[in-house]
Amino acid sequence: MTVHPMLDLVDAVAVRLADPDTASSVFQAHRQHLAYGPPGIALLHIERAANGLGPWQRAHNWLAAGSQGLLTTGPDSHPFYGMPAFAHALSCAADRLPGSYQRALGAMDRQIEIDVRRRLDAAHRRMDAGGLPQLAEFDAIRGLTGYGAYLLRRDPGGLTIRDVLDYCVRLTEPITHSGEILPGWWCATGPSGSPDGRFPGGHANSGMAHGVGGVLALLALAARKGAVTNGRHGALRAVLAWLDRWQEETGKGPAWPYWITRSELRTGRIVPSGPRRPSWCYGTAGLARARQLAALATGDTDRQIGAENALAAALTEPGQLGATADNGLCHGFAGLVHIAVRAAEDAHPSTAGRLRAAIPALLAAIWPPESDLERTAAAFVSGAGGVGPGLLDGAAGTALALLAAGTAVPPRTAWDACLLVA
Repeated sequence: MTVHPMLDLVDAVAVRLADPDTASSVFQAHRQHLAYGPPGIALLHIERAANGLGPWQRAHNWLAAGSQGLLTTGPDSHPFYGMPAFAHALSCAADRLPGSYQRALGAMDRQIEIDVRRRLDAAHRRMDAGGLPQLAEFDAIRGLTGYGAYLLRRDPGGLTIRDVLDYCVRLTEPITHSGEILPGWWCATGPSGSPDGRFPGGHANSGMAHGVGGVLALLALAARKGAVTNGRHGALRAVLAWLDRWQEETGKGPAWPYWITRSELRTGRIVPSGPRRPSWCYGTAGLARARQLAALATGDTDRQIGAENALAAALTEPGQLGATADNGLCHGFAGLVHIAVRAAEDAHPSTAGRLRAAIPALLAAIWPPESDLERTAAAFVSGAGGVGPGLLDGAAGTALALLAAGTAVPPRTAWDACLLVA
């Protein structure tokens, strides 16, 4: 299968998601949710329209549907829910339609700044008191790293993004807690964010979605875009050194654990496990992209090549791919495709071809050559196989990844900025 026919599947998915009125189930619980609801579905139509592949009206209809009623702000909102989620989608459209949506975006940006300031104040009070953070304080989905991704696009030279970056720098500094020296992002809970008897003493989360991988990516992207903050290079080095310390050699290439437990920290040894999926949210693919971005930001060519080779190995290693069980962006094949596409754009000449060569097999895993187009699209949108219509785990996100791969050009909007991969 060549790459280009993937656009047929994108078109078929988009047709099935053309009208918000025919997808009423999306609105029952997820009207304001970027991962599952209208804001994420709007991104598919925005990106297609920006590529000249579909009408802007579809994007507008989804944005209008998602904005009916009050949007949640304050502590009950976060980058993937409420006003910040909707602002991300709206800003992606506004970037391609100069003059559009400016009044609404201006009001949203002011409210988001207020909410970010409150979060920063609370985080610094926690740090001053010597407490450990909650994942939701800093992660990419619910926390300040996710807000930073939005602010870096909207106002890269602004004071608020600088303060978020300063917070990220401080987060990477070690903390002494209960007599032990821990990384500053150590959480007392399990990976769910709740107390968990399987994680006595808490854990240090590595993931892009909920851990320090997202922090690393944000600091690196900010550096590449000229958003300077004191201590940036030291923070990048600190996170990279942590990941270097816990790097595992699989015989097929390096890999990084999803998290480190207190017992692993004390012994210096990772508890062995079977192959893990190399996903965006957790795993080697997302972390390899973050490490590549950090290497590009610091001019470290050897580290860049190492990250790219690690990614290429993860994308072709049967054990890790065998643990990948769905097609979504978050932890499925679409996320692997999109990371490969983005990483190949920035890759060193010695590794770019290896990354691109991995993409066709990943695409075939999403849409096997013998599969019927219409049935595949219908299954994606209806939720068969645990997919559904949304962005993070569903059809809209899968179609966006296929669109970038199928057109062989970078996305024309910043739809994937919320993933911190570009």
